[in-house]
Amino acid sequence: MSGPSEESGFLAVDSGGSGLRAVVGTAERGPLARRASGEPVRTGDRGIDPGHFMTQLVPLVRALNAEAGAVPLTAVAVGAAGLASLGAGLRAELPGALAREWGVRRVALAADAVTAYVGALGPRPGAVIAGGTGLIAVGTDLTGWRRADGWGHLLGDCGSGAWIGRAGLEAALRAHDGREGGSTRLLACAEEVFGPVAGLPGALYPRPDRPAVLASFAPRVAACADEDPVAAGILREAARHLADSAAAVCPSGGEPRVAVTGGLFKLGDPLLGPLDEELTQRLPQVRRVPAEGDPLHGSVRIATELSTDSLTLPGDETMLTVTTRSGD
Repeated sequence: MSGPSEESGFLAVDSGGSGLRAVVGTAERGPLARRASGEPVRTGDRGIDPGHFMTQLVPLVRALNAEAGAVPLTAVAVGAAGLASLGAGLRAELPGALAREWGVRRVALAADAVTAYVGALGPRPGAVIAGGTGLIAVGTDLTGWRRADGWGHLLGDCGSGAWIGRAGLEAALRAHDGREGGSTRLLACAEEVFGPVAGLPGALYPRPDRPAVLASFAPRVAACADEDPVAAGILREAARHLADSAAAVCPSGGEPRVAVTGGLFKLGDPLLGPLDEELTQRLPQVRRVPAEGDPLHGSVRIATELSTDSLTLPGDETMLTVTTRSGD
C-alpha cells in the first residue's frame, strides 16, 4: 500500500460571490476535508486580485491540513466566477504563487461555468445551464468549449432569477398603472415584499445589489404561476430563453446530455415543466439528466484527474487553462 508521501494530493477551490470553498484530498482516498471563507476575492484594475486570493486561501489550506493531515499537494484546481473576463491577473500570477507556497506543479484555472459543467455532467459531451441570480450555458463536444449568455442583468442573463423577478415586477407595475399585461396577483405580492410599488424605482435603482433584489422576487412569481396566467407566461418565456442558450452550446452529434444546476432551479416544476417541454422541442435528441454535483464537486473532479495526469477536458484560453511546472 502506498504511504502518504506517495499519494497524489490535491486542492480544489470554488471562488464565488460568497467567498471561497476549498477541499483537500488525494486521488487514492478522495476528499478528506473541506472549509469555506465568507469573504469574496476582490477585483481591481487587473480583474480578480491574485494577491487577495492567496491571502484568503493560505489560512484556509492551513486549517484543512490541520484537519486532514499534511497532504503533499501536487495539483490545484480553481473554479472562479468572472475568470473568463476578469482572470488575466489570476492566470499570470496564481500558478507561481501556488508553487512558491506549497510546491504545486500542476494548476488548472477554470471559469465557474466549466466547474459547474464538470460537477453536473463530468467528462461527457453535452450542455449545462447554470442559473441563479444570473444565467450562463456552457457546452462541450470534448474538443472545445462553447458558452452562451452570462452577460449580466442589463445585457442578458435571460431567464435567470433576476430576469424572472424583473419581469414579475414589471407585470405588477402594469397592473398598478392599468396597462395591458399586468397582474393584480403579482402587484399584491410586490407590495407585500417591497411596500407601495410607486416607491419601487427609488428604492431599487440606487442599490448596488439590484440583480439580487430582482432575483429575490422570482420565487413569488413561481408561487403564483399555478393560478396566474401572467406569472405562468413569464416562466414559460424564461424556459424558452434557457432552451435557447442550451441549444446554442449543445453539440449536435452523438447523444449529448443536458443538466441544470444552481439556485434558480429550486423554483421547481413551475419552471422545470416548461423547460423540459422547450428542450424537447429544441433538442429532441437530448436527454435532461439530474446534475451529479455542484461547481465545487467539479473542481474536485478536475483536481483529482490533474493529480494523476488523466485530465481529458479540452483547454481554452479563457475557460480552462492548465499550467505544468517541471520537477515531476
